[in-house]
Amino acid sequence: MLAETLEQLQFLPSKRAAYVRFVLAALAVIVVFKTFWFARFGAWAQRELADFDAFHIVAQRVWRGDLDQVYHSEALLKMQMEAAGGATRFMPWTYPPQYDLLVAPFAFLPVGVSYLLFTAATLALYLVTLRRIAGNNFAQVLVILFPALAITIGCGQNGFLTGALIGLVCLNVERRQLLAGLALGTMVIKPHLAIAAGVYLLVTRRWIALGTAAAVVLASSLLCTLLFGWQIWFAWLGAIRESASYLEQGFYPLFRMVSTYAALYKAGVSASAAFWAQTAVAGLALFAVLLGAARGASAAFTLGAAVMVSVMISPYAYDYDLPMLGIGLALMLPDLIRIASPRERSVIYGLILFAGAYGLLQTARRAVQFGQKADPDQHFAPALGGFALMALLVLLLRLLWRGTQPAPILSQAAE
Repeated sequence: MLAETLEQLQFLPSKRAAYVRFVLAALAVIVVFKTFWFARFGAWAQRELADFDAFHIVAQRVWRGDLDQVYHSEALLKMQMEAAGGATRFMPWTYPPQYDLLVAPFAFLPVGVSYLLFTAATLALYLVTLRRIAGNNFAQVLVILFPALAITIGCGQNGFLTGALIGLVCLNVERRQLLAGLALGTMVIKPHLAIAAGVYLLVTRRWIALGTAAAVVLASSLLCTLLFGWQIWFAWLGAIRESASYLEQGFYPLFRMVSTYAALYKAGVSASAAFWAQTAVAGLALFAVLLGAARGASAAFTLGAAVMVSVMISPYAYDYDLPMLGIGLALMLPDLIRIASPRERSVIYGLILFAGAYGLLQTARRAVQFGQKADPDQHFAPALGGFALMALLVLLLRLLWRGTQPAPILSQAAE
């Protein structure tokens, strides 16, 4: 079975090291390839914009003094068309001002160099953090997460950064709450991915961490207000309202999303019904955190579940947010082998693999040829990643309800 094959890696040091080297080498090759792509080298002189291009555009507007314009769709579309040298797909901007400040230094470098520095630095931080948490299971987690890691590199997104920040929260929550709070507060750049971790800290009464996180949010918000003015917050809130309308009308690339909303909407469910289903799933995801504490699961297992369900709360979750699942899986693995049957573990590994691989496949299909437009038919592709995460949530709830009890003997024997 899949579980037995992957778990053998921890007992074979030489094979484990070989897998780690292979995955890291493959990731490095993708980074180099995409660096030339973002730099518009050779055949890629004419290309559509990708996510990191949007980061670079926003960074430039910070120094030009008209940052609030990136939160207005018409103005932003014009900026993106100018950067692309013609028509391109529109990418709305709904990041809080703190993220604008974070990417601002990249305005002084060409987009290709900026991409290389950002991706290499955040990937390294993520891998070091994951290695600290996973230990001997590092190779296994890397193999399972490889498609999601490749996707994140491909578009230049911030999934490595958010995954590393949540990982730092997990590493420090027990003995260094101040550091955990600093990392959690920095998640203000993508706050919807920090909700479950915040609930875990609240349930376990980590007041120092929560207070530190709140202080980081308030201090960074004050700094952004001083630098950009009060109007930046009104512009940001306006962009969020506008993005909700875009989501309801299906203007986002929903096939890349891994949320319940996207999965159901693309399956033909009305926007209203899909939204309420997303709300229900978000409630179950947060309930999973409470359930872990109530049923006596270990702190690492409960925290790992909280990290995993973090990507199931918002309707805006994308496949490039999936590196966070690696942090959660690494935390859960020691207990998972004891309380879950081989079949259950195989399903968990398979669902994570599928969610990432599906997004990777759809992204590859969009790039018909170098430098050409995406295939418009892909706009109608289903959002199967969302169904995979819904199934994963159901299985996590089952394991958390089981608590500290091992998998049924009959279930294990049947394998």
